[in-house]
Amino acid sequence: MMTQSDTKMRQEILEIPAAVDRLLTHGAGDMQHTARALRDRNPGFMLTVARGSSDHAATYFKYCSELLLGIPVASIGPSVASVYHRNIRLGGSVCLSVSQSGKSPDIVEMARSARSSGALTLALTNNADSDLARVSDHVLGLHAGPELSVAATKTFVTSVVSAIWLLAEVKGDEALLTAIRDLPAVLERAAHADWDMPGIVLADRHSLYCLGRGPAYAISNEAALKFKETCQLHAESYSSAEVLHGPVSIVDGGFPVIAFAAADEAEAPLVTVADEMAAKGARVFVTSDTAKTAQVLPTIRSGHALTDPIALIVSFYAMVEKVALARGINPDAPRHLKKVTETI
Repeated sequence: MMTQSDTKMRQEILEIPAAVDRLLTHGAGDMQHTARALRDRNPGFMLTVARGSSDHAATYFKYCSELLLGIPVASIGPSVASVYHRNIRLGGSVCLSVSQSGKSPDIVEMARSARSSGALTLALTNNADSDLARVSDHVLGLHAGPELSVAATKTFVTSVVSAIWLLAEVKGDEALLTAIRDLPAVLERAAHADWDMPGIVLADRHSLYCLGRGPAYAISNEAALKFKETCQLHAESYSSAEVLHGPVSIVDGGFPVIAFAAADEAEAPLVTVADEMAAKGARVFVTSDTAKTAQVLPTIRSGHALTDPIALIVSFYAMVEKVALARGINPDAPRHLKKVTETI
């Protein structure tokens, strides 16, 4: 049986602080150049193109853009270009494509179409020589280094750090830029937070909910995906504003719920929902010390509400790898999956 120290996933989780430090060191020139281009474009709206974990990074970008810059962001289905062969009128906009490999034909085709339709195209990718990089106006390399485990961890974190860093540079927000520069030390602590209790509770369960709100909703989405792909657990992600509109009906005694809260305006309403679900008999864990009924998870704060979710996902990754091993699953090689998924 595999031990924790054997997994590539575990090794790559522990490399996240160094990967973020490398990004901040080597990515500064490209980041500032791209931020200037985005400021000069001054778009009325932005778009994202991504799938899987990369799409969750795009969701984080959406919330942060709307909160920080007031610029709305919408997700475009890549099939519009790759399958339906339609063009969308995108003059004056900015289109951000996120792909760790930069190889998936549908993402590449949508980025190419967006550029030809008048969008300024930006790419977040760990492969600066990829097809996606070649069809984009500006490329922001993730500098994550090789990622060998099928489950993306380093590349997801460097994607969300790149996303918030770009927005902070555009805004010129010094407090946020300071929090970003401090992330390597914060994420080092987050990787060692004690999240063992949810793993114990999940040992004999087959389904759970992940909750979030605002930028932390992107983290909830990523957590639910990781439960499915590494642990073969059925996990669904909901905004805490949506879970009471029907999904709460299947909650029974001991039903596991993990609620991701940043230290922002959404923390109080999310915690209220977490406490309500705990009162109904669910086993709820929440990343806020204001909870009254739900169980509080040790939470590493980053010094800024918009970077808090990044620390949350690192603590989660360290926990979910242990859950996979406890269930006898190799998290490096989930069944039916491969590292690079190329869709059209």
